[in-house]
Amino acid sequence: MLAWSAPTVPHLPGNAPILAVHDTATGQLQDTADAAAANAAASMYVCGITPYDATHMGHAATYVAFDLLLRIWRDAGRPVTYVQNVTDIDDPLLERATKLGMDWQVLAKEQTDLFRADMEALNVIPPEHYIGAVESIPWLVPLVEELLAKDLAYPVPGENGEPDGDIYFDAEGAASAAWELGTVSGYDRETMLGFFAERGGDPQRPGKRDALDPLLWRVARAGEPEWDGETLGSGRPGWHIECSVIARRLLPAPFTVQGGGSDLIFPHHEFSAGHAAALDGKALAETYVHTGMVGLDGEKMSKSLGNLVLVSRLREAGVEPVAIRTVLLGQHYRSDWFWTEDLLVQAAERLTRWRQRVTSATLAEATAVITRIRARLANDLDSPSALMVLDEFAAQAASDDGSQGSGEKLLLDALDALLGLKIV
Repeated sequence: MLAWSAPTVPHLPGNAPILAVHDTATGQLQDTADAAAANAAASMYVCGITPYDATHMGHAATYVAFDLLLRIWRDAGRPVTYVQNVTDIDDPLLERATKLGMDWQVLAKEQTDLFRADMEALNVIPPEHYIGAVESIPWLVPLVEELLAKDLAYPVPGENGEPDGDIYFDAEGAASAAWELGTVSGYDRETMLGFFAERGGDPQRPGKRDALDPLLWRVARAGEPEWDGETLGSGRPGWHIECSVIARRLLPAPFTVQGGGSDLIFPHHEFSAGHAAALDGKALAETYVHTGMVGLDGEKMSKSLGNLVLVSRLREAGVEPVAIRTVLLGQHYRSDWFWTEDLLVQAAERLTRWRQRVTSATLAEATAVITRIRARLANDLDSPSALMVLDEFAAQAASDDGSQGSGEKLLLDALDALLGLKIV
């Protein structure tokens, strides 16, 4: 599957500090390199969209946050392998397609294309590997068969008209030094059961060894798409196994950062890590990084409430994508926050001030701003503080020593390279 066009990212002089980010699994800040290997290769997997609706502000906030992380690594001179998936077969996609009276493949392609356009407009660097769940099925089937052979997966008999043979992961049986339930999330069982029921799990399914065991392979049902599952029988994959398989095929074990929204901490990232560890005895990732949730005017943003703020609709209304990105960078990536029109107005006003002042930047001013922005971003992607550096610079009177404008290009390059803000 193709991603979107890659922007040209300017190269900046000077040295960037080592990035430290908050690790969900430990609850602490963690360096993403050590001093002896500051320029070592890095790797990142960010869970992608299920393409059944357009890119809303929660999606945009997540992918801009990890774009920021990628830019910081690149600024430090680190080669990066970046992988993102597309869950282009799953229950929500099929349900949405049925509701709209559309072919599910047409809906998936339409929404994936729209997502690509939104990412390109927001100046988000694309992943090196952009892989659909459907593409991963030939890789996935043998690994589910391997889990069955190890008795770390098992078939469940059908009831109430459902067919026999759905394959589930034995989470308790897979516990090891590399992973056990709670390794990623730190949640207790009661919390896990609540989230599992809310987020695509089926704790009440009869025949499972444990209520928290997740689905690996769903055998074919009438009217549903299906693929050859070899000894598993025809069917389609469960949700979490795709990311384990794609990550293990394309990234080191463990890779540097697993990213996604905080709603993916459990069950998705928990079980993605569990599947990987069960197969090879290694941790999925070194660090788990999660973004906060975005609401609208004090309410949770959701499709059921019909209160989604869509990037594409803002663009159609004439809103500058750089203003949208400025709003997103103005919130700390781990915070839960609410989108308001006032934030968009404030972003436009900020851009006006920055544009007016940058033309008179001296080389010394530009260099000082870059140093300060790098330091803010290296501290857990603190983009709000980085934008405040720009605000403080814009509020300063221009120099009158004859060097006005000597730093304009360097500062513009820095805003683009570090923050993804193309302001001219």
